[in-house]
Amino acid sequence: MILGGASAIGERVTRLLASVGASLYLTGRDRVRIEQIAADLRVRGASLVVVEQMDMTSTGVVGGVVSRAQQALGGLDTLLIAAGLLPEQGRVSAEVGLLRETLEINVTVPMTVLEEVALLFEHQGHGQIVAIGSVAGDRGRATNYAYGAAKGALEIFLSGLRQRLHKHGAQVLLVKPGFVDNPMTIAFKKGPLWASPERVARDIVRAMAKGKSVIYTPWWWRWIMLVIRLIPEALFVRLRF
Repeated sequence: MILGGASAIGERVTRLLASVGASLYLTGRDRVRIEQIAADLRVRGASLVVVEQMDMTSTGVVGGVVSRAQQALGGLDTLLIAAGLLPEQGRVSAEVGLLRETLEINVTVPMTVLEEVALLFEHQGHGQIVAIGSVAGDRGRATNYAYGAAKGALEIFLSGLRQRLHKHGAQVLLVKPGFVDNPMTIAFKKGPLWASPERVARDIVRAMAKGKSVIYTPWWWRWIMLVIRLIPEALFVRLRF
């Protein structure tokens, strides 16, 4: 099951999974778009593709989505949280509604779905959760602290979930991309540290196969963020990046 199947990274991951015959359940706000993606995945070799139009800000619709996916696919062994919202911080600070939406899409709704899938994986004794976080969750910065706070909260939630599910044979993978060239970042100036969704998707599928718990992608972000986390707060507040 892919929550946010029409996202740039989510779509690329599903292409890789389709090539090995996976059965897929995609959710997305734009039905036309997810239907187009589903048609492409069937051509690429997916055994089964089912889509559900879903607005992640509608909690009544989100509830039960894991059960619907399980029934449609005849079972469920993997959940990928690929949905996300990255608004400009200035807009978030000015618009209360946008702050709420940022938190709902990036953390509140994913947590709701994660709790549902955790119960399933506990009962069946296996499963894998994959969630796309961000390096922004490692430390708050003036340019994106609302988004970073949401991703940081998601990371803490997943850490606890990983510990909870370990004894039940289920795995939890947190993916922490750096700068990714996708529709959410179309207005950003690109540089050498930017990666393509395809690159990130390949790293995700590789980490899934290896049973990893946390990855940075591309790999150099692990060391970049280590340095950033070690900067003393008294110095950090004076920096402009």
